[in-house]
Amino acid sequence: MEIVIGIVGLLIGAAIMWYFAVQAANSRYKQIVSDAEKDSEVILKNKLVEAKEETLQMKSEAEKQINSKTSRIQATENKLKQREMTLNQRQEELNKKRSETDSIRSNLDNQLNLLEKRAAEVEQAHREAVSKLEIVSGLSAEEAKAQLVESLREEAKTSTQSYINDMIEEAKLTANREAKRIVIQSIQRVATETAVENAITVFHIDSDEIKGRIIGREGRNIRALEAATGVEIIVDDTPEAIVLSAFDPVRREIARLSLHQLVSDGRIHPARIEEVVSKVKKQIDDEVVETGKRTAIDLGIHGLHPELIRMVGKMKYRSSYGQNLLQHSKETANLCAIMAAELGLNPKRAKRAGLLHDLGKVPDDEPELPHAILGMKLAEKYKEKPDICNAIGAHHDEIDMTTLLAPIVQVCDAISGARPGARREIVEAYIKRLNNLEQLALSYPGVLKTYAIQAGRELRVIVGAEKIDDKDIERLSNEIAHKIQTEMTYPGQVKVTVIRETRAVSFAK
Repeated sequence: MEIVIGIVGLLIGAAIMWYFAVQAANSRYKQIVSDAEKDSEVILKNKLVEAKEETLQMKSEAEKQINSKTSRIQATENKLKQREMTLNQRQEELNKKRSETDSIRSNLDNQLNLLEKRAAEVEQAHREAVSKLEIVSGLSAEEAKAQLVESLREEAKTSTQSYINDMIEEAKLTANREAKRIVIQSIQRVATETAVENAITVFHIDSDEIKGRIIGREGRNIRALEAATGVEIIVDDTPEAIVLSAFDPVRREIARLSLHQLVSDGRIHPARIEEVVSKVKKQIDDEVVETGKRTAIDLGIHGLHPELIRMVGKMKYRSSYGQNLLQHSKETANLCAIMAAELGLNPKRAKRAGLLHDLGKVPDDEPELPHAILGMKLAEKYKEKPDICNAIGAHHDEIDMTTLLAPIVQVCDAISGARPGARREIVEAYIKRLNNLEQLALSYPGVLKTYAIQAGRELRVIVGAEKIDDKDIERLSNEIAHKIQTEMTYPGQVKVTVIRETRAVSFAK
């Protein structure tokens, strides 16, 4: 019984618990549904607000675009209206000008008709006057015209000749004055040292004992040295000196440096001589290139071909009439730059042409060509500009001058070679050249006396007044100058002055 009651109680408790559980679940379900409904309402409201905001934003952007397009359209319409007004004004102005032009044309037509009528009247009057003059003078119109033309021709010829002479004299005065100014200014601004070169080099030694060591046993050392350097070595009774003789300055310099190293080292024998000479030759080659580079840098010349730089360096060991070729080329380059600047030309190109103008004097081979032509060919080979090549080739008139650089290089070359102290000659050769210069001018008929002055740079020719007139002296001076240029060798240039003088002397007693 108790068991039954217990079971019934459990069942009742279980039913009560299930009821409360169902109630709790129902209340929780209702709560969840209510919360979900509230959340959905909030989300819906938010979405509606966002949609309204996006709609307003899109509306405002559309209004902005419409406003901007409207303003652009309005501006375009304003421009079109303004352009239309301008065109209307121009059309009115053209109409006014057209009407004015028509009135002017009609006026000119009227005046032209009047002029034609007057011209016909003048022609008729001229014919009547000509016929009257023919009757009075007894000459036809053609004969009178011929006489008048001849008279006017002679008068014009005289006036023209006088005018030409005046202009020539004025041009000579002006040109000489301006040329002297430029030349003097250029010379004053350029000062270079004068280098004097000989055909021999004296090598000084400390004692005669070293002479014997240089000569060697049976002369083996000196023969080896001469064979290696190509220089004649003269060992005589001159105390403490050995003479190196050669026309090539490079060879003399190689021999001098080799001797210096051999004497300093003390080991003098044929094998050592060949070794030292080989090293000195390499040293000289490097020095030549370095000299060329330094010269180009000093003058501000860029872009030279390496072979041209080497040739410029070789100029250090060449001379003409005792004037060092490198110093002469540098001096000519500076003179060219100054003169080109004075004349309004490119000073850098002039300086380049001045430096390279004697390039043909230092070739590796010796072809049978004038040095100016050879220098021009070398410059063309190494891609120099045509105006520079022409200046190099024309500086001794072997070819025609085609640029303004050519006469500048020619003049500056003459200035550098003809300045006092620049060059020197052997006395005998100098005297012979002056005598030949005077005898050449004396060979012309009508020449009485000749005088070579200014160290052979000027030739004064005195002619007989009864044998040669004033018209022929200019021709004579040109012929003498041309013959000197073609038949003689001389440094710089020679000025030929022909003098004709007539004197009448009387005595009052």
